[in-house]
Amino acid sequence: MDFDEYRKRGKEMVDYIANYLENIRERRVFPDVKPGYMHDLVPESPPLQGEAWEDIFGDVERVIMPGITHWQSPHMHAYFPALNSFPSLLGDMLADAIGCLGFTWASSPACTELETIVMDWLGKMIGLPAEFLHSNQQTKGGGVIQTTASDATFVALLAARSMVIKKYRAMDNNLEDAEINSRLVMYCSDQAHSSVEKASLIGLVKLRLLPSNDSLSLCGQTLRDAIEEDRSRGLIPFFVCATLGTTGACNFDNLEELGPVCEKEEMWMHIDAAYAGTAFLCPEYRHYLKGVEYAESFAFNPSKWMMVNFDCTAMWVKNSGALHRTFNVEPIYLQHENTGAAIDYMHWQIALSRRFRALKLWFVIRSFGVKGLQQHVRKGIRLGMKFERLVRQDPRFEIPSERILGLVVFRLKGDNVLTEHLLKKINARGKLHMVPATFKGQYVLRFTVTSQYTTEDDILRDWTIIRSTANEILQEAPEAPVLLHVNGEAEKMLPNMEAKNRKDFGMSLLLFNVPMSPKFINGSFAALFDSADLKVEFLQQYGDRDLTRLLPLSPRKRLKKASKQLSLDVDSSRIPFRPSRYLRSYQKNSLDSKIEEIFELTLEDEAAKEQVSADATSDEVTPLPAQPEKNGIEKKVCEHCGSVLNCP
Repeated sequence: MDFDEYRKRGKEMVDYIANYLENIRERRVFPDVKPGYMHDLVPESPPLQGEAWEDIFGDVERVIMPGITHWQSPHMHAYFPALNSFPSLLGDMLADAIGCLGFTWASSPACTELETIVMDWLGKMIGLPAEFLHSNQQTKGGGVIQTTASDATFVALLAARSMVIKKYRAMDNNLEDAEINSRLVMYCSDQAHSSVEKASLIGLVKLRLLPSNDSLSLCGQTLRDAIEEDRSRGLIPFFVCATLGTTGACNFDNLEELGPVCEKEEMWMHIDAAYAGTAFLCPEYRHYLKGVEYAESFAFNPSKWMMVNFDCTAMWVKNSGALHRTFNVEPIYLQHENTGAAIDYMHWQIALSRRFRALKLWFVIRSFGVKGLQQHVRKGIRLGMKFERLVRQDPRFEIPSERILGLVVFRLKGDNVLTEHLLKKINARGKLHMVPATFKGQYVLRFTVTSQYTTEDDILRDWTIIRSTANEILQEAPEAPVLLHVNGEAEKMLPNMEAKNRKDFGMSLLLFNVPMSPKFINGSFAALFDSADLKVEFLQQYGDRDLTRLLPLSPRKRLKKASKQLSLDVDSSRIPFRPSRYLRSYQKNSLDSKIEEIFELTLEDEAAKEQVSADATSDEVTPLPAQPEKNGIEKKVCEHCGSVLNCP
């Protein structure tokens, strides 16, 4: 592709993107595909010779779009926003063309200097104390653009760890770094994002999940009690991650109570405001920031609600020296004549190289202005309030947690299984998309306004779909649930729903960073398939492929403890839903799947129960049952390696 063709194809791409976003309402929000759908659409081997651009671009609609969840759709209400905007897209286009790597000031001065300026702009826009700004000459504070909020949490943790190790080494020269590290303990709420757990795992420090109160908030006394207990055990409390706007229900930890505790105990408090941070552009929501002056670091995602496309996380610290002590390495090829006189952002992050992200942030702030961004936030909250009013007008639904900002959690009254079936039926039809959360023993649906294109008419349309689907669910439900006895415990089930094998419900996406849900190391999301015999279904769909290794998915073992978040394999009286005949789920070649199995299975015959119990304590992979094929060839799976065998 030469310059002339690039000009032509670039203009075509801009037209395609504009048409895609302009007509996105016409697309199904949630894709109607199964895992592996792309295998039959793409050749097994790459082309030897370059292909024509017309052929490559033609495959976007044929191969890519059928498997896209359309996050910019007005009918996308899952997770949190992941917005873009035309100024942001243009900023990324220019940054990608420039292609600079701004690890030091000298590697591209404009990349570094624009970042320091826009981070001060943004800090002032959301009302951060002056100690967090580059322009404050009395402190060593400043802002940096990280990739994600997860990275920001981990960077803060590592900086806090290096400081506390230095402190204890100064007190006792005989202490080794590893010995100090083994005694470190960090804290967060049981509502905190799973990235906090990931940070603790990689940082090799102990994590305590502290119980939130009835408002799903972490308070000072709870933290104080935990610190006292851990100090009595010889541990070293050093880090607290407070959340402003939790993933489950957008709740806020009490900074005014947590801050003084951290200050007294000389602990680093990091604030994760990934979603809610954008709301602080509006002065009327800054009361949630009270106590931020106690924090050592603060982060939020303009890549969520502020229309700056992913990736872009804004992070501020009071003392950049803590980052330098943690990440400072200076081989000769990275030194320059202005070293020490200018910021070298490679010392503020884990990676060396960094993209020119400040350009798109600069474009967005200048294009919309403070007032335009405030208007965008207020519109999203106003639409959330509109949806909340609609839900409250229907006596069949309830809102178990207060609406905060643009997130509404709601559910059908009655058994959790009703709300679960409602979600699955809605998602399977693809006209709108939501995900669930669980808290206080209740299975709830999360409804967020995620698109800048959403209107009141879109909200009314989606609520009509929710209500009509609820009518179907309630008509299918029997008047009185049947009690089944599983492992000696009574369990409520809706037999007429279960008897359908529930294939019409598609998949239910379950958040892994909310209470009472399994947390995987990758902290991402997963699909729970509804077929009762998942082994059989899996083999039927993938039995003709080379599945050299099938590994069982697993929750973290620690979640079984009553003092911590609950997993799907705890006792049935405490989980939000429990299918009666789930068989083991498998994933191919997954690192996360190597821990243990995801479900403790419920089978009707005692022999099967005993086998499942034995399997649960074994690392071996349970062989899949043989399945006859239409051509008469029987498919089997090797019990040792998981390979598919063809037996005539």
